[in-house]
Amino acid sequence: MTSHQNTQTMKPATAAKKLGVYLEATPVEFREGVVSRAELNALQADPPPWLQELRRNGPHPRPVVASRLGVSIAGLARGGVTEPLTTEQIDALREERPEWLEREQATQAEVRKEAERIKQRNSERARHDN
Repeated sequence: MTSHQNTQTMKPATAAKKLGVYLEATPVEFREGVVSRAELNALQADPPPWLQELRRNGPHPRPVVASRLGVSIAGLARGGVTEPLTTEQIDALREERPEWLEREQATQAEVRKEAERIKQRNSERARHDN
């Protein structure tokens, strides 16, 4: 019996998500094809100019925008940001520091602090149980 190595492929939307780029901003050939695991790995290891440009200047998908602003995706929505943003737009928001952004950053900081407290508590419990 011989085993066949099936080439694992993914939809362009999945590949774009894994690459951290906005699908609609990618080249047509990327959007209209399928991406194999090997192709994805090659794009990650040696990004072509179009991918480097998208990662540098955008437009960026919501998870990237949220991360760069230090807020959650839900926080973006609460702040009225529903569209992809460019790096320039993200930088402008950082400089303007609208009230919603400061509020969401504070909320996110509290969430991280609470997650760290719970992690600490759980590791202490684990040490005591052993």
